[in-house]
Amino acid sequence: MSWDAETDVLVIGFGGAGASAAIEAADSGARVVAVDRFFGGGATALSGGVVYAGGGTRPQREAGIEDSVDAMFAYLKEEAQGVVSDTLLRDFCEKSSGNLDWLASHGAEYEGSLCPFKTSYPTDDYLLYYSGNEQFPPYSDAAAPAPRGHRTKAKGLASGKVLFGHLAEAARARGVRLVPQTRAERLVVEDGRVVGAEVRQLTGAAARAHRALSLALGKGNNYAPDATGPLNKAVERLERGGRLVRVRARRGVVVTAGGFVFNRDMLAAHAPDFLPGQALGTIGDDGSGIRLGEGAGGASAHLDRVSAWRFYSPPVTLGRGLLVDRKGQRVCNELLYGAAVGERIVSAHEGQAYLLVDKAVLDRAWKEMGTQTVFFQKAQMGYLFTVGHKKGRTAVEATAGFGVDPVGLARTLDTYNAAARAGTPDPLGKPAAYVQALDHGPYYAFDCSLDTSMFYPMPMITLGGLRVHDTSGRVLREDGTEIEGLYAAGRSAVGVCSHAYVSGLSIADAVYSGRRAGEHAAAQKGR
Repeated sequence: MSWDAETDVLVIGFGGAGASAAIEAADSGARVVAVDRFFGGGATALSGGVVYAGGGTRPQREAGIEDSVDAMFAYLKEEAQGVVSDTLLRDFCEKSSGNLDWLASHGAEYEGSLCPFKTSYPTDDYLLYYSGNEQFPPYSDAAAPAPRGHRTKAKGLASGKVLFGHLAEAARARGVRLVPQTRAERLVVEDGRVVGAEVRQLTGAAARAHRALSLALGKGNNYAPDATGPLNKAVERLERGGRLVRVRARRGVVVTAGGFVFNRDMLAAHAPDFLPGQALGTIGDDGSGIRLGEGAGGASAHLDRVSAWRFYSPPVTLGRGLLVDRKGQRVCNELLYGAAVGERIVSAHEGQAYLLVDKAVLDRAWKEMGTQTVFFQKAQMGYLFTVGHKKGRTAVEATAGFGVDPVGLARTLDTYNAAARAGTPDPLGKPAAYVQALDHGPYYAFDCSLDTSMFYPMPMITLGGLRVHDTSGRVLREDGTEIEGLYAAGRSAVGVCSHAYVSGLSIADAVYSGRRAGEHAAAQKGR
């Protein structure tokens, strides 16, 4: 085969994992080319820029927080449920603090300003917070709780963009060549080894049209996918007409092209229960990276794992309410992390759940909203508190419009209120400070189901991907052997967060797995 271009390491997808792989490979002495369907950034640039890190990070020490590798490992072991080996999970925890320092060395800033209230995302005043389920059983039984959510310092929702900007600049400074508007179509395999890839590159008028469409899409795919469908198809048509370029990768190809949350066919095949949810990411999260690896003989796993997030905190006082299903039965501890709440709603309650509060809780939530929320949280809560709810003189009246069983709800509420008045520990582990009788009508019910309005959606990401080797990051075949020359990282690969997600864990895993793959690929002998 003739080649149009050559490099040592080819990175497919230039988001958080791809940039980390490129930087590490370049630092190891390799020439690196990265291709991206758009202009780089991926889901990392769109994210809240939170990195899950522990074991005694500098910001943790600044905040006076004691944490250890053992405690972080014990907690994540409870979340991961064996999705990766204990050896890999411990290595992830041991390198966690160092990886945060590595990000800081490239310009990202982190501080020990500890958020004093539970939140799904902290305001600009706080950059360190409890970003998972650390404070609640059974997780708190496994390890001493510690805040490990490190938000990258930036204004508003720019943290993800700022974090990726630092990584992109670090890659450029090391001579990494980014080729944008280039889509990988096929991996080239010779004698069982991946030696390069065929890509389609846009130039000229097609590239300009592609750029205009990409900018027009913005975050539209996340909030109005039906409306953006025609634009997405136009983007794909342009990409299919790009110039075919064959790129030889002498040392290895690293696939970091995201997950598949925007691929409806893959969702239907592997996780159909999540189809009503709101896809979160970029249209590059279409499973193309996973399919590239599978086409070269790679095995995938855990494609059924999807993380859907139901957040109603902040304001934290909403956790004093009752989350019930259509049978009127309680769903979970209402203060659990939003991904854990979403998991229980979809997996055990047919995707249906409703948060019930009384006037006392709602009045307090209005007061907390001003100090505990950032603008997108204010917008969602403002919708719920004004028009996005059902109201009734009694709890049964408030939930009747959602079809909640009145007998089951009355029984659940009576049991909960009696226990609250008696000071009995909550059977689902909600802290006593948030267990209070709901007996001050009128009552309000919020629809927290998977399939809800665009004003209060349940966003979701996919967690499974290509199976990779623990120490090399090479893609594995079904028989467990490694495919030489092929690596995967981030959400294109099975990783630490492939069973369950907490805020910051995907970016932390992207950095960890990306660095691992980049370093190992660069160390191989060129061919």
